[in-house]
Amino acid sequence: MSLRNRFTVLFVAFAILATALEGVLAWNAASRQLEESLEHRLLDVAGVAHELVLGVDEALLLLEPGAEDTDEWRDIQSALQRLVTGFVDGADVFRWMPGDRVARVVATPAPADSVGIGQELSWVQPYVFVEVPEAYRNGFATTTLAPAADGQVYKYGIRRIADGAFLGVRMRADYLETLDTLRWTIVGLSLGAAALAALFGWRLAGGIVGRLETLSRAALRIQRGWMDRPVTLDGEDELSRLARAMERMRSGIQRRDEQMRLMLSQVAHEIRNPLGGLELFSAAAIETEDREERRRILERVRKEVVGLNGVINEFLGYARPGESKVVLHDVREPVREAVALAELELDRKGGELHLGLPATPVVASADPQQVKRLVLNLLRNAAQAGTTVWVDVARRRGEVRVSVRDDGPGVPEELRERIFEPFVGDKEQGAGLGLAIVRKLVEANYGRVELMPQPTGPESIGKGAEFHVYLRGSEDLPAADVQRQGPRGGRK
Repeated sequence: MSLRNRFTVLFVAFAILATALEGVLAWNAASRQLEESLEHRLLDVAGVAHELVLGVDEALLLLEPGAEDTDEWRDIQSALQRLVTGFVDGADVFRWMPGDRVARVVATPAPADSVGIGQELSWVQPYVFVEVPEAYRNGFATTTLAPAADGQVYKYGIRRIADGAFLGVRMRADYLETLDTLRWTIVGLSLGAAALAALFGWRLAGGIVGRLETLSRAALRIQRGWMDRPVTLDGEDELSRLARAMERMRSGIQRRDEQMRLMLSQVAHEIRNPLGGLELFSAAAIETEDREERRRILERVRKEVVGLNGVINEFLGYARPGESKVVLHDVREPVREAVALAELELDRKGGELHLGLPATPVVASADPQQVKRLVLNLLRNAAQAGTTVWVDVARRRGEVRVSVRDDGPGVPEELRERIFEPFVGDKEQGAGLGLAIVRKLVEANYGRVELMPQPTGPESIGKGAEFHVYLRGSEDLPAADVQRQGPRGGRK
């Protein structure tokens, strides 16, 4: 079943259930109220009949069969006939004593030759075991609803008018027609509510499903690599937030693909040039007969191979930075190791490297090997730009800061915003991935790297680029515990 149909069925089911439940409660309440009203009417009619119409000598209620021709009996019959008008459908006087199994007629509105004194009163018989004894004890009782031979439903009220004598009054339960009308009204309202709920659910589900289909088509485009169309969805609801998240994902994948294409193109360029030189040198080595010349050519081939291997390693370092094994350690150690390696390269070009380290341990939460790699990349970047490099390590607001500065020309203004992107730079050596690798390694260790603003005016003389790396510190643990800490997590 589709989502739209599920929404519609759910709304219809809820509407029918709610209206039906409310209707049943209303119908039951109305039924109880109307039945109680009928009971009160029966009680009032029987009471008035007893006090006003049947105010006769109680001894007359003990008339024996054959007394139907007496004036006394005719008075009782006449009173009953006057009572059976309007909403009273029947009234009878009968005798019953505890232990009797039948009720005997005293008088009815019917002619004497049809129902005489002492005959069994048929309508009372179902009630001689419960309702009539209740009226004998309490003075009054009402029966449950009872269908009659004429197809109507009646309710009886029984009032004790003397010891062993009772007045039975019958009224038609005409409120049942009202209840029947109410029942069909409830059914109609339930069907109407179901129709409205179906329409509302269909429209609401249509809006939601339409937006989901838009996101589904966008995801399918992303899966197929069609990144040209942005993911847009109006509104501020959850689906709109999902659309914005998908748009960020699309943009990220698109940037990654562009970087991948650029990297592949750069790889081809960086490898093709050395390969061309290697081909020429190999041909020259084959053709020359001079051993010294061949040795010199092969030395150049070796240098090109070393340079080519360095380019490949740089690309691999960017593409696969490795797993970060984050531990608490004294960050001075990996910085010293990186400085020792970079110092050799600076010595070859006559440069200088100045290292400033605190006298006490500087604890950082990071991968020591990756800290060494990122510092070494910054040092090589600085050595290519200038002849003097400064390295400092310090604590700053709970973080560990490693700063690298050179005396080169600095970073051009047009490159400052993109300096950490792959293949951005103005240096002749390398593939332009050094600073991009630095950012990847820093982020893998939950840190950040910043290029400081370039000084202007006289202050800018002798001051090139300055980079600050911030790593998570651990001021909660004493320095003596640093070497005992194991890995705290990893990140690709």
